[in-house]
Amino acid sequence: MNPLPHPFGRTLAALGGAVLALGLLAGCGNDDTKTAGAAGTPTGDASTAPTSPAASDGVSAPTGEPSTGTPSAIPAYYVGKTPQGDRLFREFTQVSGVDKLVAAAAAVTSGSTVDPDYRTVWPQGRFASVTQSADAITVTLKDDGWLQAGSLKPAEARLAVQQLVYTLQGTIGKRLPIKVDYAGKPAATLLGVDASAGLKAAPELDVLALVNVTEPAQGTVVSGSFTAEGRASSFEATVPWELRDASGKVVKKGFATAEGWADKLYPWSTKVDVKGLAPGSYTFVARTDDPSDGEGAGPTQDTKVITVT
Repeated sequence: MNPLPHPFGRTLAALGGAVLALGLLAGCGNDDTKTAGAAGTPTGDASTAPTSPAASDGVSAPTGEPSTGTPSAIPAYYVGKTPQGDRLFREFTQVSGVDKLVAAAAAVTSGSTVDPDYRTVWPQGRFASVTQSADAITVTLKDDGWLQAGSLKPAEARLAVQQLVYTLQGTIGKRLPIKVDYAGKPAATLLGVDASAGLKAAPELDVLALVNVTEPAQGTVVSGSFTAEGRASSFEATVPWELRDASGKVVKKGFATAEGWADKLYPWSTKVDVKGLAPGSYTFVARTDDPSDGEGAGPTQDTKVITVT
């Protein structure tokens, strides 16, 4: 398994998902937090740009610290459309006043995303508890409703399980297996997926979108310039990007170079100068390079609507 880099950098995430997580699970555990900003906070050249998770693997947020009551950023994985079909995109969200694993699981199952292009495929409901031991993360089911896939197609059920696995592992920063308990004993399945040996993360290229923007977050306010970053597996590590105005016109474009490609997703980062642009709403677009020149399924892309001041 690949080493797990530290996820904390400059990415922003809104409090909406955190508020919902707290509403679902208030009082279910202690909080292990790191300070992070909220979407809508000015960034770019501003000296007060907040600190939050960077565009790395997203699986090394440290745990075990006492609660401070300050917001903590966690990576949540959601489903979005790509040329390869539905894949997982990562979005950071803030939580406070509740155990991070509990909040992470609630974020996945509630599907309260900041980016409207993302969604969850989980059926309605929530876990009874989510706990961590030295060798596993254990999710406990409230009833037998999630033992089988129900109305989910097999592919949807497998992707839902991977949503949970990637999110919980990312929250603790360890590739621990996910065990499932029901009625005081291990459950053999979760959403119809075999859980008897513990649920593990599938290879990144099988389940993750091939490009993901983690900064700027949806709704970020920028001024002067901003750093865009994320992860990608793109041909020859090239990640083309564009900035479009409200009419869809491309007003800036360029490319970033990721740290690698082909075998997994790698971090990429670029600085975008917005000096001279009229204040207003813009869409930042990052995509994979398309060596087929349109002959294949087309590039994967991720978009974030931001505000330039």
